[in-house]
Amino acid sequence: MPMNTLRIVFMGSAGLSCASLRALLDSPIIQTVGVVTQPDRPKGRHLKPQPSPVKELAVRAGLPVLQPQRAREPGFADTLGQLSPDLVVVAAFGQILPERVLALPRFGCINLHTSLLPKYRGAAPIQWAILNGEDETGVTIMKMDAGLDTGDVLAQATTPIGPEETSGTLHDRLARMGAELLLQTIPDYVEGKISPRPQPAEGATYAPKIGKQDGAIDWTQPAWRLRNRVRALVPWPGAFTHFTERGQSHLLKIWHADEREEAGAPGEILRGDKAGILVGCGQGSLCITQLQREGGKRLTAQEFLAGHVLGVGQRLG
Repeated sequence: MPMNTLRIVFMGSAGLSCASLRALLDSPIIQTVGVVTQPDRPKGRHLKPQPSPVKELAVRAGLPVLQPQRAREPGFADTLGQLSPDLVVVAAFGQILPERVLALPRFGCINLHTSLLPKYRGAAPIQWAILNGEDETGVTIMKMDAGLDTGDVLAQATTPIGPEETSGTLHDRLARMGAELLLQTIPDYVEGKISPRPQPAEGATYAPKIGKQDGAIDWTQPAWRLRNRVRALVPWPGAFTHFTERGQSHLLKIWHADEREEAGAPGEILRGDKAGILVGCGQGSLCITQLQREGGKRLTAQEFLAGHVLGVGQRLG
């Protein structure tokens, strides 16, 4: 099939999806004929409905936008079919597609997933890779089936996870990698040059959605695990603990911390100076170097200690 006739519908919602949509829009061999994204959601202080990042990009590009509440809702497959896509490309859409939608395009539906499948199937592969201390991750292009990230693999690319990596920095790199891999993979896939390979049953893991409650620090855990939690939850929802000041408990968000060997009771402040606030853990200690009181600004440890009293022996938790 001549590549300049390939009609694609793109499905995505999150910011990660935008790099892929931009790459498809810039490709001379692809015609993006429509975008499917989540409905506008209430956000901000006044809970005003806000479009997804993908919708904003699609509107600027003058593309038709579909926003079904559910991909299974009556009429959605028919509306999608009116766009006559040869291929549907999915990246961080947020819904499992029904079989009728999967079977609609000539070349089916392919998905960009930010892990090396079968590891970390599910909603939060980037965060869980860092939470679990992985040294490497990557992106996978797979042919979609009715399962959750279980389809046959078309292509993969790997990248190391650096010791200072956060979910934010890794997210941005994987978004770029995924967009590049899509452009490399799509022509070979539609021309039959790629043999899809089933995912192995061994090594399959699940990466459930992250919620605000996942940011809570349990000081009985080892310092290395808590450091991973801090890194994994930047920028959202953020790792947090509580401290008491003038008899009141306040939430304390931790933006950056390093592991130390000094021992101390879990949650006990062992030292506080310009180098950081050292807190005992179940094993070793955590040196907090950037933090933020709820409602305040993000500060270095030295800046924070200049305005707040965190004494040796005080407990966080």
